[in-house]
Amino acid sequence: MLATFAGASHYLLAREDLLQEAGLNFIITSDWPFDLVRRLGAELTNNQNRVSEMEKCLALLKPRMLFLPDDAVIPHGVDRKYCALTFCVGRVRFSLLLLFVEDGVPVDDRLREAAMLAGYFASSGIIAESRVERDIDLTERELECLFWIAEGKTSDEMATILGISRNTINNYITSVMRKTATKTRSEAIAYAVRNNLV
Repeated sequence: MLATFAGASHYLLAREDLLQEAGLNFIITSDWPFDLVRRLGAELTNNQNRVSEMEKCLALLKPRMLFLPDDAVIPHGVDRKYCALTFCVGRVRFSLLLLFVEDGVPVDDRLREAAMLAGYFASSGIIAESRVERDIDLTERELECLFWIAEGKTSDEMATILGISRNTINNYITSVMRKTATKTRSEAIAYAVRNNLV
């Protein structure tokens, strides 16, 4: 129904916070051909790793036209261009990917409205079943390190405060960034603030 509203021929709804995990667990629903979904899964994960948290926030509800990989097998009559729309429901970020018929021209306003409708529908059903593993994954010591990072402390200062080695502090910080899927301390702080961890 949303795909038709947006003028698309195929849709795919994915959870961005699960893109780091192996397999296709990040797919919520789709009518894309399975081989295309599997091929695009690796591409989405790679793209996700190249984008900063700030860029992700600025991209919300903004249609982005992207191209499928050259080696991807697409259905007959479908364009290689697809539209990616990002929206949030609570703490969970979703992507709505839409394929269009060849030479089809999507309308930006319709695409934005489709993303808002998808968010509305997702909020009434998906969020109730959503996993919150990332929030409870962090140990007390990792949360403590995250707090001190947010306070602007260096690894040496945290080591002195907590009475453990700088190497151990760096291991905790690395673990925090891996579990929160962030690349820098600043992104880890932003994640912590967004999720009320500090």
